[in-house]
Amino acid sequence: MDRIVVAYALYLLISIPLTILVARTLSKHGRTFLTEVFADSPGLANAVNQLLVVGFYLISLGFVTLFLTSHAQVPTAREVFELLSVKVGTVALVLGVMHLFNVLVFNGIRRRHLAPKPAPAPEPAFAGRPIPYPGAPGPQVPPFPAP
Repeated sequence: MDRIVVAYALYLLISIPLTILVARTLSKHGRTFLTEVFADSPGLANAVNQLLVVGFYLISLGFVTLFLTSHAQVPTAREVFELLSVKVGTVALVLGVMHLFNVLVFNGIRRRHLAPKPAPAPEPAFAGRPIPYPGAPGPQVPPFPAP
């Protein structure tokens, strides 16, 4: 069997399970995190978690398959491992960056959801003209006309 085909097979046998492991970790811990954030809506927490995991799978597996090809010559077993280390290392770095991005997204969602809401401004008891009362100092304001 051609050594480049062996390198491709080993690359897929390492990269795909690595992608699945990271996605499952994101799903498990992301669900816990989002359940806390969306405590009032557990269905929304599960939906957001699933959407993030599906997006992660699509991007990760798309990258793994696009990065599969190589024009390198691999006449020795050493060069197979060198090619494999570059490819798997790149996939691991990309997965790490995507994981960091997901954590930042989760944190942004959490911060926005748990931020204290500004209290509504209290409405004044009477927002019109002052009510005159007999003997009040200053100019007397005529009473309001009856509606």
